[in-house]
Amino acid sequence: MSGTETLTEIYIDELRDLWSANDQMTGALKQLSQKAGNPKLKAMLERSVGGVAKHTEVLKSLIDANDGKHSKDHCKGMEGLVAEARKHAIDAHIKDDDARDVIIVAQYQRMSHYGLAGFGTAEAYARALGRSGDEARLKAMTGEIYQADEFATALAEQSVNLAAKRG
Repeated sequence: MSGTETLTEIYIDELRDLWSANDQMTGALKQLSQKAGNPKLKAMLERSVGGVAKHTEVLKSLIDANDGKHSKDHCKGMEGLVAEARKHAIDAHIKDDDARDVIIVAQYQRMSHYGLAGFGTAEAYARALGRSGDEARLKAMTGEIYQADEFATALAEQSVNLAAKRG
């Protein structure tokens, strides 16, 4: 966020950062879904790709509506999280599918929690700026991310972690 002086500029920078984060996360999710052994986990990751794409379109529309400059900033935070997902789950040579699924859930949740922080922050900026329409759209997306995160937690607690424990 270099060169920002106003809350509006900070808000737009946050939206651009989230756009980049979403693009990076999408690529990682596609690779993670290919590695997932648990069918419910695989389906969740595939659904998440669509959800992230939908959120990206909303971000683009918010950027366009607020400053008209349709561009994104590279998100170094998500870059690091994707690198970790590659290291621990995508490129790792893990023979036990159940153990890999446990790692995949953890990497998914790390990326999702980063998104929660960013979307929640953008929502707060929109509220402070009196942009109630933006706030409502961001709040809806934050809620969807929370639901996906809760599903991942339940999946881990009810099957993925248990399967790895038996292995």
